Amino acid sequence: MSAPVTTAFTPDLSWHWPSALPSHGIALKACRFDPKATPATHTLPEHLQGAALKRQQEYLAGRWCVVQAQQALGLSMSTPAIGADRAPQWPAEQCGSITHSQGRAAAIVADRRYWQSVGLDIEHCLTEERAQRLAGEILTPAELQQWQNLPNDQQARVLTMSFCLKEALFKTLYPLTGVRFYFHDAESTTDHHASSGQSCLRLRKTLSPAWPAGRELTAHWQWHESAVLGLLAIAHDE
Repeated sequence: MSAPVTTAFTPDLSWHWPSALPSHGIALKACRFDPKATPATHTLPEHLQGAALKRQQEYLAGRWCVVQAQQALGLSMSTPAIGADRAPQWPAEQCGSITHSQGRAAAIVADRRYWQSVGLDIEHCLTEERAQRLAGEILTPAELQQWQNLPNDQQARVLTMSFCLKEALFKTLYPLTGVRFYFHDAESTTDHHASSGQSCLRLRKTLSPAWPAGRELTAHWQWHESAVLGLLAIAHDE
């Protein structure tokens, strides 16, 4: 599929590349968009022609970010199609990840010569009520016990971050293993007082010989306003 034409997407410079990660052969781009805007229908794949405006704009905003990242790296500009498993189908020489939430979108694209896989997720902070309702679905028993000891005004933020990092973990490892896994299949440790930092994610389920239960990965995260961005990037030497 050729790159979509540019519509009203505003580059978002809120997110920065983690200083702890090398930046060679990899790019992160983000934008803001109006979920209620009407896109040009010829820029959409057939299966989205009749979708809600919000879904159409999310798709186009994410692909716009992909093209910006590809341009920054000097890679071929072709937006990934959606596979049968609903995952983006990247060009052979690239790996990447796309995310969107409440009028914000971002994409990370990496050159496969240097990177095995990458994962990216944006989440807006849950309400306290929704956090209480979802905590048991997102957190392992050990995580839940620690979470319940937090002050009430911190619980929603910590749960949102855990949700975000586990989503980014799935986007990173599913392309490498082809195995679906869920929130309870990984545990995270998070310093909820900071606005950015790193967290350790530990697998609780064996996904493949290279990714057994107990293996740990480092996730990077940052808050801006009421949204958190989480990302993982696995180089070939890991």
